[in-house]
This record gives sequence, C-alpha cells and structure tokens, in this order.
Amino acid sequence: MADTTKQDSPVKAKKAAPVNNDTNSPSGMQFYEILSTQLNKAFQIGEAPEAVQTILRQPKNEIIINFPVRMDDGTFRLFKGYRIQHNNIRGPFKGGLRYHQDVSLDEVKALAALMTYKCSLLDIPFGGSKGGIKMDPSTLSRAELERVTRRFTHALGNNIGPDYDIPAPDMGTNGQTMVWMMDTYMNSINSLQKNALRTIVTGKTVVAGGTVGRSKATGQGVVYCIEEWARDREFDLDGCTFSVQGFGNVGSHAASILGKLGGVLLTVNDHTGSIHNPEGINPRKLAEWVAEHRGVKGYPGAREVSKDDFWATPVDIVIPAALELQVTAQVAETLQCKVIVEGANGPTTAEADEILARRGIDVLPDLLANAGGVVVSYFEWLQNKRAESWELEDVDARLLHMMKKAYHNVTHLARQKNCSMRTAALAIAVDRIARIYGERGIFP
Repeated sequence: MADTTKQDSPVKAKKAAPVNNDTNSPSGMQFYEILSTQLNKAFQIGEAPEAVQTILRQPKNEIIINFPVRMDDGTFRLFKGYRIQHNNIRGPFKGGLRYHQDVSLDEVKALAALMTYKCSLLDIPFGGSKGGIKMDPSTLSRAELERVTRRFTHALGNNIGPDYDIPAPDMGTNGQTMVWMMDTYMNSINSLQKNALRTIVTGKTVVAGGTVGRSKATGQGVVYCIEEWARDREFDLDGCTFSVQGFGNVGSHAASILGKLGGVLLTVNDHTGSIHNPEGINPRKLAEWVAEHRGVKGYPGAREVSKDDFWATPVDIVIPAALELQVTAQVAETLQCKVIVEGANGPTTAEADEILARRGIDVLPDLLANAGGVVVSYFEWLQNKRAESWELEDVDARLLHMMKKAYHNVTHLARQKNCSMRTAALAIAVDRIARIYGERGIFP
C-alpha cells in the first residue's frame, strides 16, 4: 500500500476517479476466442501432441494488480494493471506493455499467446507475455505517466526480470516508458548488478541502452514481408498504392519505408478520423502532423472522408496497424486490394478471414508481418548482454534475414498443406514448441 501518512501537501478532499474493475470486455473475449479457433486449425495440420495442446490453451501465469498513484492535484487514483505470462519453454517471457482504456484480461491473454507463437515462428529464444494498464494515457501528464509506470514496475517486483520476463513498448508506451521501468527496476535490486540489469526491458531510448533501428523495426518488418510477397507475385512495388489504418509507430514507419520504395499512400484512418488524397499523402509530413495534433484529423494535405470510404478506396496494399478486430466481415466485402498486411495484432475477424480467402485477397498474418519489433528487441537484449553496439546496417541486415526465412517457411507449409498463411505460421510455431516439450518432458 502507498504511504499516506507523510505527504508533500495535504490531500484534497476530492472523490477519487473510480477504477473500472471489469477484467473482461466483449472485444477482448472475441479476440481471445478467435485466436483459440485459429490455434485449433493449426493443431489439425501440425504434430503437437494433446498434452502440449492443453498446455498452450491457457497462459502459465495471470497477474492482476490494483495500485494507487498520486495525481498532480494531490488526489489518489487506483489503476488496474495486467501481466500475462503465456509460455516460457523456449526462453524468458517476452512482450510489450500497453496503456489503453480498453485493456482487458482476455485481450492481454490473447496478445501474450501471440507473442509465444511469434517468437517461436521467428526462432527467437523467448517465450510470450504481455502487459497492460487500463487507462487513457492522453489524459495524464508526463509526471503522472512516470509515476504510474514506476509504481506498476515496483508492484510487479520479481514477476519480471532480465532472464525471466522482459517488457517492451506497445500501444500507448514508448522508449521513455521503458527507461522509467528500467530505472525503477535497477534501483530495486542490488546495486552491484545494475549495469547487467539494462536487459530488464527492450525498446529503450538509444542513449539509455537501446538499439538503433528499434523504433522502426515493426514497420520495417512489415515492408520486408511486402517485398517478399511482391517477389512471389511478380508485383512491382514502384508506383503501387496503399492505405494504412493507425498512424502511430508501426503505421507511420511502414508508410515511410514503403514510400521510399515507390509506394503511394492514398488514404489513412485512425481514432480521430479518415483522410484521402488521390495524388498521394506524404508520410513524413503526416507523421509530423500526428505528433503535434495526436491524430490525422485536420491534416491540410488531404481531405476528410468517412471510415467506410477509407476501407472502400481501391489500393494494392492495405496495412491495418491499429487495434484488433478492425477488418470485419463487412469490411472484408468492401475492400478492393490485392493483399492485407497485418501490422496490428489480431486485426482480422474469423468471418473476415473466410471472406478474404473466398475473394482471393492475400493476408500476411500478424504472427509473421509484425514480428520485426520482437526480433530487434532480441538484438537489443543481446547487445546489452554482450556490452556491444551494432550499426544500423547490421541490425537491418539481420532483421531482413530472419524475416525472409520465416516468410518462406510459412509460404512453403501453406502450399504443402493447402492452408492459409495464418494457419501455417501457427503450425510452425506450435510444432517447434512441441519438439522442446518432447525432449524435456513435462515435470514431474
């Protein structure tokens, strides 16, 4: 409990903001159920024994913490935080920390499971976890965000660690958030080990021990997958058109990198609205606008359109890079594109997947397409452990090698088993995990 006996100033007699005690949400439950259905399809074409299937259907640990934080006005507010640790048979739990008002238990459980399979698919020696705090970070000051982050980190205590569970940025968090987490953890442990504890988080700012190339890594991985898909389809990316949903870290970097290859960004949607320009939108200028105005609404280089118009705009490539469950059955019937590349986790519903398959629209699944972030997080972890600093060219080259290898493993199995790339990706990931259980056994 927080010490309320000594304060810098008297606590005002003000009613504290109520905490939302709901641990589930309809969208979170749907997301988790969709992943379970997708997993069952992978089990059918894979070789995982029933015992391993049973283990993977639920996370290893579910941690829920309600913790008080003093706000700028002197009042206290109770926050609900989650850390879900799905599986660590391949290595330490690894996964992001999300700050969002719709964070729920089932959502974080699904995201943690996706991290397990993502790390396995890319053959990274990590397991999967995910964390989140149920709040709207835009309503808090920088000082309040710092106190929330440090208090949550301290409350997690030994439930995280450099060789046990390693957080990273996710929606609503960034490199600064990770630096606050790292500093809090470092100052809670024996000082003789401090420098070795930089590996407690990845996605840190470069000056605080992060790696070059991490901020763009997820978007870079998205584009590497697009390049491989284009080679497979003999499709020229120079002059291609594309749309992006969500213009945060992933969407903005993917748009910028694809633009440098000759792609033309026609339309963008985020939580503030949708914009369109038939002559093309400059990704760099839009990113600057979003950084200042917190959304695409009002951007002077495009006109405002409806969300329906955003989805219906004819483009070659659609990149959903926002929240889960955005590509619904209705959207899938509306889309006029050649491929969907999932920069977000779980953006496509089960019904939409079937419609897209029927319509002949390719889907590069989240498990593969947005894995660039955790790959470069692994590179950061290695550099910290080895006291090394890699050049950007080395980071990008290693990332390209791993993304290409995973892409071709997935496409090969999908053709061999006549299944979707999503099912193939999950099957590869699950079978790698199953082989480890087969050799190690299940204790006792």
